[in-house]
Amino acid sequence: MAVAEEKGTISIHTENIFPIIKRFLYSDHEIFLRELVSNAVDATQKLKKLAAIGEFNGELGDLKITVSLDEAAKTITVRDHGLGMTAEEIKKYINQIAFSGAREFVEKYKDKGEDQQIIGHFGLGFYSAFMVASQVEIITLSHQESAEAARWVSSGDTQFEITQTEKAERGTDIVLHIAEDSAEFLDKSRIRGILEKYSRFMPIEIEFDGKVINNPNPLWTKSPAELKDEDYLNFYKELYPFSEEPLFWIHLNVDYPFNLTGILYFPKVKNDLTMHKDKIQLYSRQVFITDEVKDVVPEFLMLLHGVLDSPDIPLNVSRSYLQADANVKKINSHITRKVADKLSELFRNDRAGFESKFDHIGLFVKYGMVADDKFYDKAKDFCLLKSVDSKYYTLNEYREYVQANQTDKDGSVVFLYTSDPGKQDTYIQSARKRSYDVLLLNGVLDSHFIGTLERKLEKTQLKRVDADVVEKLVDKGTAAESVLNEEEKTKLKELFEQTLNDKKLNISVESLPVDELPVTITLNEFMRRMKDMSQNGGGGMMMFGDFPMNYNVAVNANHPLTQKILGADQPEEQQRLVRHVYDLALLSQNMLIGAELTNFIQRTVELTK
Repeated sequence: MAVAEEKGTISIHTENIFPIIKRFLYSDHEIFLRELVSNAVDATQKLKKLAAIGEFNGELGDLKITVSLDEAAKTITVRDHGLGMTAEEIKKYINQIAFSGAREFVEKYKDKGEDQQIIGHFGLGFYSAFMVASQVEIITLSHQESAEAARWVSSGDTQFEITQTEKAERGTDIVLHIAEDSAEFLDKSRIRGILEKYSRFMPIEIEFDGKVINNPNPLWTKSPAELKDEDYLNFYKELYPFSEEPLFWIHLNVDYPFNLTGILYFPKVKNDLTMHKDKIQLYSRQVFITDEVKDVVPEFLMLLHGVLDSPDIPLNVSRSYLQADANVKKINSHITRKVADKLSELFRNDRAGFESKFDHIGLFVKYGMVADDKFYDKAKDFCLLKSVDSKYYTLNEYREYVQANQTDKDGSVVFLYTSDPGKQDTYIQSARKRSYDVLLLNGVLDSHFIGTLERKLEKTQLKRVDADVVEKLVDKGTAAESVLNEEEKTKLKELFEQTLNDKKLNISVESLPVDELPVTITLNEFMRRMKDMSQNGGGGMMMFGDFPMNYNVAVNANHPLTQKILGADQPEEQQRLVRHVYDLALLSQNMLIGAELTNFIQRTVELTK
């Protein structure tokens, strides 16, 4: 039947179209190309579907989609060899914007299998073309026998025109006459960039400027059984060409109660959270959607890299924003569980290999334990604690290892740790003299991880090695005897208070072992954590000099130097010695700098003459 020339008005269902147009206006205009190419893929997939079930008996031929740019004519054309449309179908699917052709197609063929291959809501995405075009043409020839080619044209208002035309091949050409304010899209590199971004893994070959720009069969669409490690590593390089090789990966393939495929890679995580985020790409049936997947993937898993593909993740009409619903929560929980299961499996099957990788994935594991109680419940069995001797322990193993020697008078097991072995070496050595073990907890999240462990582990405390004098770190209720009497202790304390003359210092005289320093400077664990939180953006902290308030200064009553201070004949000599042993304490904490360091060096030279 010949196509009758017709003019008319596009039927707009205002309750549906206005939110759509609004979304388009506030989205990146470049998505017009994603939508048009997606529609072309959709039409091609539908034709393949009909051929597969015997409802199209013609030759499929070359199904490649072509995108072409004519700078002189100021046009972009998207050409497919898919279903095509009759004039009646144009009026039904294009002029009645609120109607969904894909929905009708799925409903018609839903009992014939593989309906998950149908993408898009045909008609809606098409109108994104008017964000960049002053006029749009559709030139199409239906796959139906004896169909006549038709041409539809509109300038973006409610007016359209349909006429009969000539077209030799089945399929549809969408021709965009680019508006003056969208001239940026008449640049080849700009179009190529958009296609590579959104169409990189679309399931039909897409050609631009004489080259196929996509991989129609990406790795996540294949069965894990047919893939080798080399395949996964090569795909990672394809995704992230300048990154180090990943540690390992998870291949996801779920079809119930939701559809989800993808590959998640574990990168070598450094002590910097921001550099690893936003590396997971979200696809819907191989069409790129976004790399902002925080609603689909829990925050701590954002450190992973890779791709996720699901048609069950709800998007707004422009497919630019995720919309939360029950499926998103289920997918979120499923990914968390699969990641925990993978780590547990690696730990059980190859403990040594897992330990060798833990320095890279420890930040990720701890992040998950802090952020997600369910993940903690699984991770507590494979999360490793590392000692300063580079030995690894699970939480239970470590508790069993130290509890005999590091249980205080109240029955709490004390885990000692260092956040900087270089700066805190004096305190580490003091702990070792008591046969105490010291953990290395120097990661960016360890201040939060420590709090989580104390909440979760029964009768367990964590203390940094410089949080108190060694005798009080693990307070067993016993104290060394002092060689000084009470009067001498009082005099010694007064000498330090008068010489240092700083009311912000809490000075005390303690009965400590002779092999400890004459003076020890500490900051209690609570103040230490407040300071760490402050440095990580977790609150304010008043500061003086180069260190915070409320430092404790413990004078060792049993050290020969403190007795020498008391025995000095001249007040000037006493003050010089007080200043010197205090500076030694500062030096042990890396707090002695500037003029005070210079004076200390000069004083040391004088003392050695």
